[in-house]
Amino acid sequence: MNVNGETVVALLSRSLCMDYLAPAVQGAFAKIGEGVELRFVDTVRGTDALRDGAEVDVALCWEPQPGHWPLMPNVRLVHSVAAGVDHILEDPTLPAGVPLARIRDPHMASAMAAYVTWAVTSGHRGMDRYAAQQRSQTWVEHAVQPATQYPIGIAGMGTLGSHCARALAAIGYPMRGWSRSAPVKPVAGCEHFAGDAQRGEFLQGLKALICLLPLTEQTRGALNADCFAQLGNGAHVINVGRGAHLIESDLLVALDAGQLGLATLDAFNVEPLPANDAMWSHPKVRVTPHIATRTAPEVIAEQTVRHWQQVCAGEVPHHAVDRANGY
Repeated sequence: MNVNGETVVALLSRSLCMDYLAPAVQGAFAKIGEGVELRFVDTVRGTDALRDGAEVDVALCWEPQPGHWPLMPNVRLVHSVAAGVDHILEDPTLPAGVPLARIRDPHMASAMAAYVTWAVTSGHRGMDRYAAQQRSQTWVEHAVQPATQYPIGIAGMGTLGSHCARALAAIGYPMRGWSRSAPVKPVAGCEHFAGDAQRGEFLQGLKALICLLPLTEQTRGALNADCFAQLGNGAHVINVGRGAHLIESDLLVALDAGQLGLATLDAFNVEPLPANDAMWSHPKVRVTPHIATRTAPEVIAEQTVRHWQQVCAGEVPHHAVDRANGY
């Protein structure tokens, strides 16, 4: 809290300009009759923007710069602007006793299903090829493989994965889902696999693999050469999880060898993707700039304020993270 009695919110990121959140956050605090001061800490403004870091009450983050937490000794709530928190948990200086919360976007599941359905169906039907034919004014029809002969696997059967599985099953794709443990609510029309013992059976012969795993030490690098070798020949890999799920060198080798036929990537180890990165120009790679889902500023602000009220009341935030699990 600052000298004026206002709640101090630090918006922290080393990769994203967080200014776009300002009107929504100010409006959300105004609704509860609480004054707020925003302090933006990024690669341009640096830690000087914190001023007196001891006044910071709430840290709203996307990929915060490591090592900043000792500068905010009285922070009472750490909050991600998205569902993922791996970018926060990777910093060993994060204070252990402070609640960590994330966003649960009510629109995220449908947005993710729309992106994944586009990725799957456009890859399955060879729409990139037809786009190239349009540019050259070439009218050629290609054989269509029925959806029923195109098995798809989703690694990560949480809320987003389950929603995507239902959408693709409705089209007629044979669906498989894999998660660390058996699902509480199985998805109709989807064959479920769980744990390390069933991972190989899950992957075997898939035509498309969708990664929606949370990023943990167990899932880091899960999209690797061993994984690709178990998929169907010419399979399509779709990464809408985290960049660190993918071993990029293994992907390029598998694509160049024809083991994989296509990769649709929405998350990368370095973002924005550097201009000299091979992914930009590879003929079998489709790049999108981490836009599979985007949470509205109003949703981020409202949930952050609600969680702040819960912390002030001595309660656990509704969307608190289990740090042991990493989500």
